[in-house]
Amino acid sequence: MVAARTTVNGKATPISPAAPHTSVLDFLRERGLTGSKEGCAEGECGACSILVARPGVNKPTDWVAVNACLVPAAALDGQEIVTSEGLATAGEPGTPPTLHQVQEEMALRGGSQCGYCTPGFVCSMAAEYYRPDRCAVADANVADSDTADSDAAGRDAACTTDAEHGPNGFDLHSLSGNLCRCTGYRPIRDAAFALGAPAEDDPLAQRREQAPPEPVATAYAQDDSVFLRPGTLAETLRVLRERPDAVVVAGSTDWGVEVNIRSRRADCVVAVDRLPELRGLRVESDHVEVGAALTLTEIERRLDGRVPLLAQLFPQFASRLIRNSATLGGNLGTGSPIGDSPPVLLALEASVVLADADGEREVPLADYFTGYRQSVRRPGELIRAVRIPLPLAPVAAFHKIAKRRFDDISSVAVAFALDIEDGFVRKARIGLGGVAATPVRALATEAALEGKPWAAETAEAAAQVLRAQGTPMNDHRASADYRSAMLGQSLLKLYAETTEAVSS
Repeated sequence: MVAARTTVNGKATPISPAAPHTSVLDFLRERGLTGSKEGCAEGECGACSILVARPGVNKPTDWVAVNACLVPAAALDGQEIVTSEGLATAGEPGTPPTLHQVQEEMALRGGSQCGYCTPGFVCSMAAEYYRPDRCAVADANVADSDTADSDAAGRDAACTTDAEHGPNGFDLHSLSGNLCRCTGYRPIRDAAFALGAPAEDDPLAQRREQAPPEPVATAYAQDDSVFLRPGTLAETLRVLRERPDAVVVAGSTDWGVEVNIRSRRADCVVAVDRLPELRGLRVESDHVEVGAALTLTEIERRLDGRVPLLAQLFPQFASRLIRNSATLGGNLGTGSPIGDSPPVLLALEASVVLADADGEREVPLADYFTGYRQSVRRPGELIRAVRIPLPLAPVAAFHKIAKRRFDDISSVAVAFALDIEDGFVRKARIGLGGVAATPVRALATEAALEGKPWAAETAEAAAQVLRAQGTPMNDHRASADYRSAMLGQSLLKLYAETTEAVSS
C-alpha cells in the first residue's frame, strides 16, 4: 500500500511520522505552517480553519472549510488541503507574495487586530468566496474589485440581502464557527460583504472544475495504533467484526474532542466518511434515504428544502465549520441525549438502516435508543443510512432553546410534525431532546392532540401534558423547571405561529 500522504498547498506531504491520533492542526504546525492556531481544541472557535477539496454540489469540487483541530491527519490521506499560507500567490524571489482577495479585504477593512484568529477567518471566508452558487456583485460600491464577474448584473436580482446575507450573496453563517476576541465583527463582516467574484484565472476557482481526489484505502500504523480507511463497506464490516473495539469515525467532530480534551486514544480507528455506500441520497416515492456519512452541509444543499423540518434544523446545528464535517450517522451513533438531529428525526418517524457483515436491518428511530449513550446497535454494526417516510407532515417546526442563538448546545430541543385537516389534528409526532437520558417521543402529548380541534384550548391542554414529559434535570445549562416550562411554551409558540397559516 502506498505510504500515507496529503497534498498541502500544492505539495505532496508525507503524514509519517505523525501518530494516528495527531490532528491536522498539529501536523501542519510541526511542518512550519503556523497560520492555523489552537484556540479551543473542540471545534468552537475556528482559529484552526483550513480548506479541503471535497466532492461538490454544483461543481465537481467544493472548497470546504473544516476544523483542523478535530480531524486526524491520517484522515486526509490522498486528499488536498489549502491553508491560509497557501491562499496568497508567491511573488518573484525577494518580493512578498500577493495577497488573496479575502486577505486583502480583511486588511483594508481593519478585520484583524491581534491576528490570532485571522487565518481561520480567512479560510472560512475563502470557502464562502468560492461557493459556486453565491450571487455575484453588481454594485461597484459594495465590491470595487475588478475581479467581479462580468455578468453579475444579470444575476444580482437573485441575491438575498438581509442582516445575514450581503449584497454579494455572502452568507455570514459561513463564519458562525469563527470567534474573534478583540477586533470586533463589524469590520470582518465589512470585508466579507466587500468580496467580488473570483477572477477567471484564479487557480482555486479553476480547481473547482476538476474532480477532487478519489478516496484512497488507508492503513496507517504508528506506535502500536492504526488508522484504517477500508475501500468498501463490505471490507469495513469485516474489519469491525474482527475489531469490535475499533472507534468508528466520519467527521471526527465528537472523537476529535475526546482526543484533545480527554486525551482519549484508540488502538484502532476506522474511518467511514468516504465510503460510497454511505454517501448516497435518494428521494423515492415513499421515502427519502440519506447516507450516514454525508455531511450536514451536503445534505442541506442536496435536499434544498425538500424536507422542511431538516431545513429548519441545519442553521441551528452547531456552526458551518462543524456541519461541513458532522454527519447524521455520527450524531445518532454517539447516542447523546442533547444531539439536535434525533428530535427532528423522531418527529419525522425516521428509521436507521444498520449493517454488519451478515446483512442489514431497519430499526425505527423510536426503538433505537435504549439508555444514556446506548442503542440497539450491536458490536460490529454501523449505521448505513437514515430513512424518512413520505409524505411529510404539512405543519413542522424545530425549536431549539439554548443560551446563544447559534453555535450552542441545546438546553431543550423540540421538533413537531403535525397533520392538520379541516381544523383537526389528524396525526401528531413530537421529538424531544435534553429532557431525558435519551431522545424521546412525546407520546402522551401526541395522544392529547390527535383527534382534537387545532384550537387554543387544545394547545393549552396539550402544553400541560408536554411540560410533564421526560425527566429533565438541573445542570449548568438549565434547571429542570426551566426545561419543563420551555416544553409547554414551545407548543404554545407552535400554535401561535401556525394558526393563521392553517386557517388561511
